Amino acid sequence: MVKVCALTGAGISKESGLDTFRDADGLWYGHKVEDVATPEGFQRNPQKVLDFYNQRRQSALDAKPNLGHIALAKAENFCDLVIITQNIDDLHEKAGSSAVIHLHGSIFEARSIQFPRPIYPWKSDLNVGDFDENGVQLRPNVVWFGEPVPMMTPALETAQEADVILVIGTSLQVYPAAGIATCNPSAKLILVDPKPPPEIHHSVHVIAEPASVGVSIAFDFIKSLS
Repeated sequence: MVKVCALTGAGISKESGLDTFRDADGLWYGHKVEDVATPEGFQRNPQKVLDFYNQRRQSALDAKPNLGHIALAKAENFCDLVIITQNIDDLHEKAGSSAVIHLHGSIFEARSIQFPRPIYPWKSDLNVGDFDENGVQLRPNVVWFGEPVPMMTPALETAQEADVILVIGTSLQVYPAAGIATCNPSAKLILVDPKPPPEIHHSVHVIAEPASVGVSIAFDFIKSLS
């Protein structure tokens, strides 16, 4: 059974109504990224940051998987598939995918501001004054800009073992995603992107479609490889 590593980014969630990364104007849902997605921003105004993520969590709760997510879940019937997602939502799980590595954490988990563990289910809005079992302030269990990415090692290991690396909704020019996508030169690299960069190497199989259309096309191509 062919081993497929699918690397997903903001593009696949955006089709479900979630803008999960900064726009071209440097704003994220109308906020400066450095104000709501950095440790320094949390130190300056923790409640503002918590309110921001409370809203993102509610949006993720309401969102539904699109055809791209569903095609990935169905692919488990004929390939050995692991998804590495940069998104902090649970749309892959909602669609039925069983092997998902959350590179940047989860909007449905919380941890203390001092320690990465233990991790707690995030069941209601977080506020200043919500503490862990040791009396330490809780924060979303997501990776902020400037923080290390703990799941990078298992993500790289997964990509290095794959026969096919399928990149969906994320650029091959943005790190750390680009490093994962290109860490295994022996794997067939497929990019699903409605607006692929013009300088993509000729060895990359490009499907210039949104995820809701392109993922199914990609798996038809993967089947033809075997």
